[in-house]
Amino acid sequence: MEKVVVDQSFWDLFPDAQVNILYANGIDNHDTDKNVAERRKMLANAVKEADKFLTNETFRLNPVIDQWRKAYQQFKKKKGARASIEALLKRANQGRTFDPIDPMVDVYNSISMTYGVPVGMEDRDKIKGAMHLGQVDGGQAFRPVGADDDEPTLPGEVCYYDEEGAVCRCLNWRDAQRTMLTEDSQNVVAVIESVNAEQAERANEAMEELSKLINKYFGVETTNVYHLTKDNPVAEVPADMQ
Repeated sequence: MEKVVVDQSFWDLFPDAQVNILYANGIDNHDTDKNVAERRKMLANAVKEADKFLTNETFRLNPVIDQWRKAYQQFKKKKGARASIEALLKRANQGRTFDPIDPMVDVYNSISMTYGVPVGMEDRDKIKGAMHLGQVDGGQAFRPVGADDDEPTLPGEVCYYDEEGAVCRCLNWRDAQRTMLTEDSQNVVAVIESVNAEQAERANEAMEELSKLINKYFGVETTNVYHLTKDNPVAEVPADMQ
């Protein structure tokens, strides 16, 4: 992977948006018993933090949910597609327990719930060329996690994509098997999208905390956070990390 490029088509839909990018190399994402108890506590604390985004008894009327549902109305999407933060907050709202999955997923899920932002992460070694975010003509190859068949993108959909197909469909809704994070992933890119200033402020805090947790749990330093806007739409992977 060479860089992240947010296409003009995305800014045409969301001119006030911001996309935060973070790169890290050399992680070891194999699950061990070393810090499972600590990660379980981290997830439980994140569920408690999520309460501040769930102040309305009607789930869809909570601002985080409402804002992202309105954002998803701006482009063609697969039926039922929702922002990843909605899925996490829904589980938290239902009082469900989050069990540890693997170190990195636990870290970014806890960040997502704590700050009320959608966090995504991909294996950079599996991405061909640049990773773009934009509105596509449709037909990009995509096999979702856990599926056996290809589900190509729709015309007018907003997704992440590279030279070989879609990386994540409908903004941050669902990852491709091809580029998903696994226990063998070592070099990663993290993304957080915001569509307004209030979301961007939380995203900035979330990405800084994500950087600290990556250092804590994986013993590696991350890059500084890139803040992509319509006037600054590219985040190059540093030469010493390629």
